[in-house]
Amino acid sequence: MEFSKLFIVLFIFQILFPCNTSTQAAPSNSNLFREYIGAEFNNVKFSDVPINSNVEFHFILSFAIDYDTSSSPSPTNGKFNVFWDSDNLGPSQVSSIKSSHSNVKVALSLGGDSVGDGSAYFNPSSVDSWVSNAVSSLTDIIRQYNLDGIDIDYEHFNADPDTFAECIGQLVKTLKKNGLISFASIAPFDDDDVQSHYKALWKSYGDLIDYVNFQFYAYDQGTTVSQFINYFNTQSSNYNGGNVLASFISDGSGGLTPENGFFTACNRLKSQNKLHGIFIWSADDSKKNGFRYEKQSQALLAISH
Repeated sequence: MEFSKLFIVLFIFQILFPCNTSTQAAPSNSNLFREYIGAEFNNVKFSDVPINSNVEFHFILSFAIDYDTSSSPSPTNGKFNVFWDSDNLGPSQVSSIKSSHSNVKVALSLGGDSVGDGSAYFNPSSVDSWVSNAVSSLTDIIRQYNLDGIDIDYEHFNADPDTFAECIGQLVKTLKKNGLISFASIAPFDDDDVQSHYKALWKSYGDLIDYVNFQFYAYDQGTTVSQFINYFNTQSSNYNGGNVLASFISDGSGGLTPENGFFTACNRLKSQNKLHGIFIWSADDSKKNGFRYEKQSQALLAISH
């Protein structure tokens, strides 16, 4: 009799307090929309971009680079400078867009493909010196612009994957610990050297990375819906447990375009509870088409997720 009572109590307890062996919730559908802005100096402004009040919206300033601002830029070992269109996207404009839209946050992206007429390399002298310089210089920029997060978009490397992982991992950890940022993302693409660096970072510090802005538009132009889904599943496996976002490039130069089925693919991912958000490169290119696909992306994300 006592055993039966104990069994019943345990059964009720299990129903009320189910055991969850996972330490982190699996990624699921999200209403997150992100857009890079400011790299091409075509006078695009935050206020030009349509913002749906029913999404979480991140502008990503492109780029802050640890190079000097001379006519022939040189690496500065973690001392970052602003290389985006700060005349149109300055601290006052950041303050204004965030004040007028409570769902907007603004981040900055580190690195990018190029600086001046050459490639922008991740080129640290040592882990400790790079991290120290990066924390100091980015703290100043983040405070000056009242920013909320950072994105890592280095695409060329003069350092091995483990050095990259330690430098970036320690940077993100310190900025978060100091309360300077509330989120961090990475922006890899399907290239062996690039992937080796970002996968090393993910392996050591993946718990600190909130979003994976995978550059699906770096795949061949003419990507089909089924190919896109396969690429998405492959990269979700590479960055296991991460919030991998769907993406396209607004000049149509690569990947799966909206005209060829990007939103079909997104709806398919959404039906599988895998649409963790959408990001676009870039507002600068979208300006000429009236931000048509920004509106469509956000409308899709705003539908109950």
